[in-house]
Amino acid sequence: MKSAAVVNYAPEKGSVEIRELDRPTIGEDDVLLEVANVGVCGSDLHQWTSDHSWPVNYPVVLGHEFGGHIIELGSRVTGWREGDRVVSETAAVIDANNPMTRRGLYNLDPTRKGFGYGVNGAMTRFVRVPSRCLHLVPDQLAFEQACLTEPCCVAFNAVVENSRIKPGDRVIVLGPGTIGILCAAMARLCGAEVALVGLESDRHRLEIGKHYGCEPIIGDATEWARKADGLGADCIIDAAGTSITLKLAMQWVRPNGHITKVGWGPQPLGFSLDPLVQKNVTLQGSFSHNWPIWERVIALLASGQLDVKPIIGGVWPVTDWHEAFEKMHRGDVVKSVLKPV
Repeated sequence: MKSAAVVNYAPEKGSVEIRELDRPTIGEDDVLLEVANVGVCGSDLHQWTSDHSWPVNYPVVLGHEFGGHIIELGSRVTGWREGDRVVSETAAVIDANNPMTRRGLYNLDPTRKGFGYGVNGAMTRFVRVPSRCLHLVPDQLAFEQACLTEPCCVAFNAVVENSRIKPGDRVIVLGPGTIGILCAAMARLCGAEVALVGLESDRHRLEIGKHYGCEPIIGDATEWARKADGLGADCIIDAAGTSITLKLAMQWVRPNGHITKVGWGPQPLGFSLDPLVQKNVTLQGSFSHNWPIWERVIALLASGQLDVKPIIGGVWPVTDWHEAFEKMHRGDVVKSVLKPV
């Protein structure tokens, strides 16, 4: 049985096409998942435009933000049944003996391989998933929203685990893409005042931040940063990843403040990091997520405390992937969601 799949087949720009693939065979510790919905991530776009900075095993099916129903169980899988509604973590391949894995931080295992670049992802009808990656999705949570658990977990890790924001903090989030808006929403849940900063071309996406009680700012956020006591914001979350945003973060953060960098960007900086030293600022990287974060985020989504509906710009069949990618790439929508055919 063959299914349409969105395949990134070579490193050259634009090397993505629909291919018909056989249904995967699963190992004894895997399940076969019938995909209900899969979100398009900025990293999928970066592989399509070939400006990514991570190794890819070509050809590979794209897509790592997904949920669906279990339709087949490996011989050693326990605790799951056919028909279960689940979402999957992204760490498809990990080394169980790596010191980071043994501490529960398998997201930081250097040999880790993820869906959509290391192994085949979910922009197709069936995907093979290790059972250790699965989390149960409550019936009241629709898959169109549940498939965005993964970017919500990226935001939770950046804001809650790696920034430790407290009620009353003033937080600036740079970059109103999916991760930026979700980081802003998460900071609001932590009780912070939040400004979401972007460019004139981001105006539509910045407006979505208002759904979460954030103040949209186009361009210069100096005034907002210094409004409370003249010293700057408590925390800056860089979800844009370009060099200039880190430079701005160093300008807008207060002495003894915190910068969390969650956006990727391979280009060199080209400026001094002396303000970090002079201001005694912490610069923190934040990557991926792990099991307890997923459980907490699913609870937030299922209870309605975190609502991802405002960021979803539409649902397209996987065969219309190009339109869905283009709309995200142009900034017409924050998040495109695909549905298998």
